[in-house]
Amino acid sequence: MAGYKGNGINPSGFDKGQIKIYIILLPLAIFMLFPLVFIFCHAFKPATELFAFPPKFYVVNPTLSNFAAMSKTAANSGIPMSKYVFNSIFVTLVVCFVGIIISTMAAFALSKMKFKLRNTIFSINQAALMFVAAAVLIPRYLIISGIGAIDTFWAHILPLIAMPVSLFLIKQFVDGVPDALIEAASIDGATPFRIYRSVILPLVKPALATGIILAFQQCWGYVESSNNFINTESKKTLAFYATTLANANNLVQGQGVQAAATLIMFIPNLILFIYLQKDVMNTMAHSGIK
Repeated sequence: MAGYKGNGINPSGFDKGQIKIYIILLPLAIFMLFPLVFIFCHAFKPATELFAFPPKFYVVNPTLSNFAAMSKTAANSGIPMSKYVFNSIFVTLVVCFVGIIISTMAAFALSKMKFKLRNTIFSINQAALMFVAAAVLIPRYLIISGIGAIDTFWAHILPLIAMPVSLFLIKQFVDGVPDALIEAASIDGATPFRIYRSVILPLVKPALATGIILAFQQCWGYVESSNNFINTESKKTLAFYATTLANANNLVQGQGVQAAATLIMFIPNLILFIYLQKDVMNTMAHSGIK
């Protein structure tokens, strides 16, 4: 068995049959890497390269002037950039924590509990997947205004804690948990909350990771609340601040500053996805999405 390399479809070592796979996948991987490289290069381009013609994909003379201009712009505005960063981090952490708790509890109930209108509620959640943000903007404003949350951090948090995509993925994952485990825990006297905490959560960790990524990406780049629900500048988020940088400077400097801000907004998403990518793939494999 020492010379065994697995089957021809998935050999455990390198096999010449894999060459044709590399020929197809390697160019595709390089092509998909281009946007990432462009984001990094664009943030470090001086003004002469930002508006060069013909434009260059890569940076020739990297500089930190765009980041320095971004810090200067924040200092001149009277509100430090750290305030926007803190607001974004606070809102994102609250939304990820509360949203995942709500999604996992709802997924457990819709998957393993028997009650009236269970299928109807899940169908409503599936229908919510098809709504675009513009379609629910006015209802969101009426609700936020009606509960008196205008110009508060709740205006950032409440529109995002309901996550139909995360609920759908986690529910599909919970469906794969054997009913025998739930029944055994119930026979031993476990309450539904104990079953949720001790049985369901440990088994759906990959789905939790996927839900966290989705919640983070949605919340980290969310500008709707700052645009429509928040009046006080010090309560707005980093994503909103990044969108205003191009207008806060002249045309040339504004493009460089916005490129630097785009990189800062992008890096946390990249790091989180790299760290949790295995769990994401596992969730997709068990959720019925191929």
